[in-house]
Amino acid sequence: MIKIRSGSRLKGRIVLPASKSISNRALVLNALSKNVVPPDNLSDSDDTEVLLRALQTMPETIDIGAAGTAMRFLTAYLSVTPGEHVITGTERMKHRPIGILVEALRTLGASITYEGEEGFPPLRIVGCDTLEGGSLSVPGDVSSQYISALLMIAPTLKNGLRLTLTGNIASRPYLDMTVSMMRDFGEKVDWQGDDVLEVQPGAYLQRPYTIESDWSAASYWFEIVALSPDANAEVELVGLHHDSLQGDSRVWELFRELGVETRYFVEPDGTEVIKLKKSGAVTCHFSQDFTHQPDLAQTFAVTCSMLGVPFHLYGLQSLRIKETDRIAALMNELGKIVRLEEKDSELLWEGFYNIDDMDLLPYETFEFDTYEDHRMAMALAPVCLRTGGEIQINNPEVVSKSYPAFWDDLKKAGFKICDN
Repeated sequence: MIKIRSGSRLKGRIVLPASKSISNRALVLNALSKNVVPPDNLSDSDDTEVLLRALQTMPETIDIGAAGTAMRFLTAYLSVTPGEHVITGTERMKHRPIGILVEALRTLGASITYEGEEGFPPLRIVGCDTLEGGSLSVPGDVSSQYISALLMIAPTLKNGLRLTLTGNIASRPYLDMTVSMMRDFGEKVDWQGDDVLEVQPGAYLQRPYTIESDWSAASYWFEIVALSPDANAEVELVGLHHDSLQGDSRVWELFRELGVETRYFVEPDGTEVIKLKKSGAVTCHFSQDFTHQPDLAQTFAVTCSMLGVPFHLYGLQSLRIKETDRIAALMNELGKIVRLEEKDSELLWEGFYNIDDMDLLPYETFEFDTYEDHRMAMALAPVCLRTGGEIQINNPEVVSKSYPAFWDDLKKAGFKICDN
């Protein structure tokens, strides 16, 4: 565990980690091109490192730990790669559903069997590089990683793939990211209307590829600036692309409602930087659909609660099948401070607290669990900015899943952190 206390001033220049989402897609596309040289500036996250190691060594049994992206992407990749492998992970991973992806791959001719409970990892996959492909329909409201996994292997199929997405399409920016990157690697893939993706058969090009910084990681710095009591708080974030592939790049626009001003500039050496400052303009109620940016939901739930801004967050269905049930986790942990309401996978807060009187802060007894979820740890850490006291984060090492340097970066910005 660690204990965190805010400093009197907030100022820092933070070099953000590379995007995990782009890194993991780039690794699979690079492997499908049969390039042995990995992309540049790969994320140092656990998820990316476990995927890189699996692609480089291809052991008979591949243990991807808690890396959901690696599980989905490798399931598809192994299906079109000759050889027999078992892919498994943590106990939580063995309870994260994968049946929709497996059935889709089986429809395309893949040989996949369950080694345990039907519909869940571990999986035994016998790969084949002569799958026919063709037409396939899958629900659009499932994890976008299932759909991206199918799209990335589609050019290797004899007849390519015509993929129809039924129902509402969740996390569309992640699908657009996959499509754009496939084109970068030389493949022809197009949207046919709003719900059909057509991928032509072909061979990926081997090419150098450099990963941009992570807008999801940036979201916690927006939260920190919004919650800081320092009227002159200022944070510079390095390496974010202004015209980013990442859906979470919308965070700068959403945080305008919560009092954060964003300015983008390019330094003489070409380094891209955004500067965050307080604007003083905070909405009286926040309402947002997070269908396409589900990884931002925890950040906004905590920020609004600590600013005293009632909120309605919806489009959260996919949070149930993340590293933990993130809705339940927020109800438990943020519920130590505020009276949250959950209804049909939506989160609402009417402005009421569970502690006696927020005006009696500093309040030094908050202790938060993280549920093996990196985003719980990072979203809850800035609570200390509003309580005025010291908070405790249990199992803080979970941040290594996407942002290993998070605690060190907090120190650089003036936070006081004690390891126990």
